[in-house]
Amino acid sequence: MSDSALTAEAVAHLVGGELRGDGAARVVRVAALDRAAANELSFFANPRYAAEFAATGAGITLVSPDLAEHPGPACRIVVAKPQEAMLLVLPALYPPPPRATGIHPSAVIGAGAKLGKDVAIGAHSIIGENAVLGDRVVIGPLCDVGRDVEIGEDSHLVSAVTLYPGTTLGMRVRLHAGVRAGSDGFGYVATRTGVQKIPHVGRCILEHDVEVGANSTIDRGSIADTVIGAGSKLDNLVMIAHNVRLGRMCLIAAQSGIAGSTRLGDGCMIGGQVGVTGHLELGNNVKLGAGSGVMDDIPDGQMWSGAPARPQREWLKATSAFYKLADRLREIERQLNEKKS
Repeated sequence: MSDSALTAEAVAHLVGGELRGDGAARVVRVAALDRAAANELSFFANPRYAAEFAATGAGITLVSPDLAEHPGPACRIVVAKPQEAMLLVLPALYPPPPRATGIHPSAVIGAGAKLGKDVAIGAHSIIGENAVLGDRVVIGPLCDVGRDVEIGEDSHLVSAVTLYPGTTLGMRVRLHAGVRAGSDGFGYVATRTGVQKIPHVGRCILEHDVEVGANSTIDRGSIADTVIGAGSKLDNLVMIAHNVRLGRMCLIAAQSGIAGSTRLGDGCMIGGQVGVTGHLELGNNVKLGAGSGVMDDIPDGQMWSGAPARPQREWLKATSAFYKLADRLREIERQLNEKKS
């Protein structure tokens, strides 16, 4: 719960919007339209929520210009992109908690480890031999940072994060609870004497400003490196296999997996529960619909969906035709019966 408060006038100034209504109205937190109270801020940016907007009890709402005349609460702030405007308001209503400081007595620091200025290490965490932690790195409780791991400035391991040897994090990387980075990939060779494991000696590199959600896993490379490009964001329960290379600013939703040695360009967006097979090339700004199964290379800028995935329009046409099959078959049966009679 927020301890801060903002007036409508202050919110309008903060987001650069047009205030309509009582500038003295005050809010202390944010809430969805359907449950917001008089001391809460909400936003209205999609006409499908017009009924919720009309009935909301929100004290202040951020509204897009095309929806500004819809019936609803009197105090509203008209702003071009309400959702983006919320990004400016949230830090003001919910100031970040004080940064953790100090090294907990139960933490274990290996020989030769180098700690930058103002590093914080939580309870029962382990920093391996010769690991390097940059300035202002925060290691939460129960983390295991392997030997020779490098962590860039202002990065944060929330809790129970494991970084295997061979892992390198850039600056401002944030790893949520249960992330595992740098483990061996799934690589084996069938020989006459049995299935032999391929030793993994490549690195696992997360570049600057990467964020990885809870319980996601990123394997190290076998010989090449696994690389997550700068600014990319991975949701919870995402699996990245060995030798994969993500470009910059990629977004991957929950329960998606990318098989070994596949490469994605910059700005790719992957929906939830997508599977991408190995050794593929996906271009820049590729989009994949939720539940897709990708088995082919995809050129720049295309959107594919389905399993097996096809270009979006092609998939929509095929899906539409499939759902018409039953009616079409009934019509054919009716015509055949008429001919027989």
